[in-house]
Amino acid sequence: MASLVRKLEQFVRLSAADHAILNRASSERVRRFGPRVDIVREGEKPTDVHLILSGWACRYKQLEDGRRQVVSFFLPGDICDSNVFILREMDHSIGTITAVSTADLSRDFFEEVAANHSRIATALWWDTLVNAAIQREWTMNLGQRTALERTAHLLCEIWLRLRLAGLTSGNSCEFPLTQADLADATGLSKVHLNRTLQELRAAGLIVLKGRTLAVPDLDRLMRAGLFNPNYLHMDHEGRQLDARTVDAAAGCG
Repeated sequence: MASLVRKLEQFVRLSAADHAILNRASSERVRRFGPRVDIVREGEKPTDVHLILSGWACRYKQLEDGRRQVVSFFLPGDICDSNVFILREMDHSIGTITAVSTADLSRDFFEEVAANHSRIATALWWDTLVNAAIQREWTMNLGQRTALERTAHLLCEIWLRLRLAGLTSGNSCEFPLTQADLADATGLSKVHLNRTLQELRAAGLIVLKGRTLAVPDLDRLMRAGLFNPNYLHMDHEGRQLDARTVDAAAGCG
């Protein structure tokens, strides 16, 4: 939950009551999954929204012959489609990459937020818009960037999202993605992806050892990936919605 709060507060400062409902929701209906299993499958009826408490997951589509396209990665603090329960059936699958803990958020939770916690509701809309912006950027990646550019771009995005959630340490972070995961996300063959990673390593842009990624010079990696972070909207755009300011104006202290 700390990662979710940290992310939402990039947009709006939440009140003590906001924190309380988020903490309650994150602890009531917790489930745990092993690595490389599905949380929900395409064709199933969604009943809840999944909040990633720990671990990494992905959204993917798969063809009948087994070919897979990863269309997004979920990190701690991410909500998997905040309105998915209105759909009759899932049009994609969500699978784990590592062991994952989720909190299942019900329709009642979102109705309570909409009725009584306007700052959370606004921040969730912001989060939805950021996710849409990420999907647009991934489309640009697949359609226009070279193999090296799209791989560098994806690594920049993951790095910044982890930093936003407080999950980096210095210039390093946990990085459990396999080359197959990266290939499925970038639309490259495994051979081409491997060659591209070697180019990034040789240029001193990344260091990949085991399950750890180090980025010695983020600016250089961003230039290599033609990366503009504006689509992540990390610059406190909702600062006018600061809970302390709003509550003081309303006489709430």
